Amino acid sequence: MKDESMPALPLSKSGREALEVATKIVKEAGGILKAHFLSEKEIRSKGKRNLVTDVDLLVEKHIVTCLRNEFPDHGILAEESSNIVGDGGYLWILDPLDGTANYTYKIPFFSISLALTYKEEVLLGLIYEPLREELFWAQKGKGAFLNKSPLVVPSRKISQATIVGFDLGYDDERTREILALLNSFWSGEKGFRIMGSAALGLAYVACGRLDIYLHPSVYPWDIAGGLLLINEVGGEVIDWGWKPATIRSKKVFAFGKNNLQTAAAIMNILKEHSE
Repeated sequence: MKDESMPALPLSKSGREALEVATKIVKEAGGILKAHFLSEKEIRSKGKRNLVTDVDLLVEKHIVTCLRNEFPDHGILAEESSNIVGDGGYLWILDPLDGTANYTYKIPFFSISLALTYKEEVLLGLIYEPLREELFWAQKGKGAFLNKSPLVVPSRKISQATIVGFDLGYDDERTREILALLNSFWSGEKGFRIMGSAALGLAYVACGRLDIYLHPSVYPWDIAGGLLLINEVGGEVIDWGWKPATIRSKKVFAFGKNNLQTAAAIMNILKEHSE
């Protein structure tokens, strides 16, 4: 059902729809990432296990420039640069390279995340994996897609293993916390995967490649697009306080609509651990 309280997606300065503009931007940015993937990079540390490269900055500059040209009144929240305050409640949230450590070590699993919000509500979300040319995208109230195909979470046979994806973040205390949690609910029928990209972790839940995804320390640019993808396919993303996750949530637990029983069991363990 259409949410009448949400505005229509805005037109750009050139008269194009926001989805068309955003798609073009992330694919151009993906081309930059792809072109530099195997080359040597300038790398610096922003903190423990938290890297940034010259390519992150190059891609972010390209995206911000394009957004400013097409939507000059909109705000922009980007991982690597200062916030840009806009008018009218629209805010673009972007991560130019989610999975920088993977990218730096030439592990082919990383993405670009771009979302448009209106007063904290996600209207449009795109997660682009340039090496496979996979664009996960969703528009509020209109479903979620992988390239041109609608996302449909597959039904699981009861004999199939549950695949749980997770990431550790950069905070040592929260890293120890999630490792302890994983140990407490591991069993022989569960497989674990450290993803290295929160955006792709959420996108993979939305399309059924993962059953569950957890992260103990996220930022808006990690999750904004993924929240909409999962909501549009009928899945859920909650924070660890057992409320629906928002773009400001710090801890997320995501699961598909076909994995409610396993998700409930894991949530009970999480609750016991946090009490």
